[in-house]
Amino acid sequence: MALLNQEQIKEIIPHRDPFLLIDEVLELEPGVRVVATKYLRPEETWFKGHFPGMPVQPGVLTIEMLAQAGAVCALSLPENKGKIAFFAGIDKARFRQQVKPGDTLVLSVEMVKSRGSIGVGKAVATVNGKKAVTAEITFALGE
Repeated sequence: MALLNQEQIKEIIPHRDPFLLIDEVLELEPGVRVVATKYLRPEETWFKGHFPGMPVQPGVLTIEMLAQAGAVCALSLPENKGKIAFFAGIDKARFRQQVKPGDTLVLSVEMVKSRGSIGVGKAVATVNGKKAVTAEITFALGE
């Protein structure tokens, strides 16, 4: 059961179609951790060209999905309301399995460091309980 639907997510982060890439938030401890989902519909535009005849989820989009989940976590803190979370770095990214149309990505981000307007999240995307993508994502909060 969703804690936040897409309309509620839009109240926290500024992303909109076609670039709002998370469907719902299942768990949220503001500033601490988040679990969100993205159902990869076969008609997603990127599957038409990546790769024709053998569609595979682009890894960079999975990283963006993780970043958007992390932004929901960071921007849910009252003191961060109305701010924007910008990418400041991606470290230790690993792509462990192919993700395909019809899969549901479970996007988990745990905040491991925060200092002023800079933070780091440990991010893991899974499909059916198996790790698909892992990374450390660094963000900077801005107005």
